[in-house]
Amino acid sequence: MNGSSGMSLRNGVISSAVLLVVILAAWEWGPAAMGVPAYIIPPVSDVVREFMIMQETEKLLMHSSITAAEVVAGFVLGSLLGMVVGYILGMSPATELVLSPYILALQIAPKVAFAPLFVMWFGYTVYPKVLVAILIVFFPVMVNVLTAIRTVDPDLKNLARSFRASRWTIFRKIEFPAAMPPLFSGLRIGATLAVIGVVVGEMVGGNAGLGYLLVFGEGSGNTAMVFVSIILLTLIGIAAYLAVIFAERKVLHYLPKDNAAHSV
Repeated sequence: MNGSSGMSLRNGVISSAVLLVVILAAWEWGPAAMGVPAYIIPPVSDVVREFMIMQETEKLLMHSSITAAEVVAGFVLGSLLGMVVGYILGMSPATELVLSPYILALQIAPKVAFAPLFVMWFGYTVYPKVLVAILIVFFPVMVNVLTAIRTVDPDLKNLARSFRASRWTIFRKIEFPAAMPPLFSGLRIGATLAVIGVVVGEMVGGNAGLGYLLVFGEGSGNTAMVFVSIILLTLIGIAAYLAVIFAERKVLHYLPKDNAAHSV
């Protein structure tokens, strides 16, 4: 089984690499062959050239680092807030009844609309970007934790109470382990959404970061710069997602690998 799994993984990696080469080749020569101007879809070579130029003239590493730090901050804070609120609502149906309309309204409201408001409140600082990311990350984590707490077997908790287990022991031995798989599912979603939140904040009221470079490239008509920014944002999102998967496999090592694979 291990040999076949390793073979399948190797074949998958090779197939993905071949597909990437095909996509890059199509991107390089396809638009020109169809008569699409380079200012609409620049070839890969132009994007790579612009990447090298931006490293020297636009402090690309600095902007990428700022965006990555904001993504991490928004993801961590939004996840922690979602865990706490999800646990509280899961343990108290009365509290959920009171707060759920307001949480739902906050989720339904477009997050883009909050970005200008945060800029008016906090200025062109890091706070508007992180706050938008927190709003976007919060809901999926909260819902997953709430669902996990609600679905814990009540007979199992009653059995623990019959052995005079403390509230902390029940949380640590029963509720917390039960919430871990759904929590990581929410964290996977939140890792990608955090990038969206930060970019929205940077585009609306940023003077640094990849979202700022997106707007700058658009304003100057530099399509290659826009492509470079999009690619780097994608890489940051992929890195955040892979970091969650790595943590998940370390924490949930006791689960069957088949279950972990289906949750991707």
